[in-house]
Amino acid sequence: MPGPILHLGATVLCAHAGQATPTAPFPRVTVLGQPVVTLSTPYVVAACGLTGTPTPPCVTAQWVVGAVRVLAGGQPVALQSGTSVCTPTGTPLTPLTAQTRAIAS
Repeated sequence: MPGPILHLGATVLCAHAGQATPTAPFPRVTVLGQPVVTLSTPYVVAACGLTGTPTPPCVTAQWVVGAVRVLAGGQPVALQSGTSVCTPTGTPLTPLTAQTRAIAS
């Protein structure tokens, strides 16, 4: 499914409102002057709201489904409409805002 390409400045949250940040975006391809995120880019999650429960909070995340036709460095780019999973909870990331000028499928 087509969608906006995620980049370093996109606002992405875990399912429990923790801020997710890409640790190693691909710097050679940019959108709006910021590096794009590929499927191989790990995310770290800070301030996951799942604290204080028996289930551990979200710590890291990874996109598992992204663009089919658009690659950066040989890796598919992550899309706002893509699929991701957080570790250890197994819940998805939610991209709230992303650039809208570059759409990939």
